Amino acid sequence: QVELVESGGGLVQAGGSLRLSCAASGTIFTINVMGWYRQVPGKQRELVATITRSGSTNYADSVKGRFTISRDNAKNTVYLQMNSLKPEDTAVYYCNCYAANWPGDYAFYWGQGTQVTVSS
Repeated sequence: QVELVESGGGLVQAGGSLRLSCAASGTIFTINVMGWYRQVPGKQRELVATITRSGSTNYADSVKGRFTISRDNAKNTVYLQMNSLKPEDTAVYYCNCYAANWPGDYAFYWGQGTQVTVSS
């Protein structure tokens, strides 16, 4: 099993910045894609950004130019730098990864979520 633990959420004013971190631990052979998703009550969880092991990134249109995803493969950690935050960015942010415990045995894993609140 792979455990994901997020940190860095909190309350910030509009226009401010936050940096989320997510560390993976457990029995890990390799981690392919890592990413961040977010969810507000009553809505579906949505993609924020993903990054492959080689560093290729993908962003939701709503965060392009404001958020930056990065990862440290040696530490099995993914980061989300969030700048120019808006009230509509308020959500619970979840870390996600596609990882293998041993060769070929891939599965998706989720963190417990961290609350980000942006006040206007």
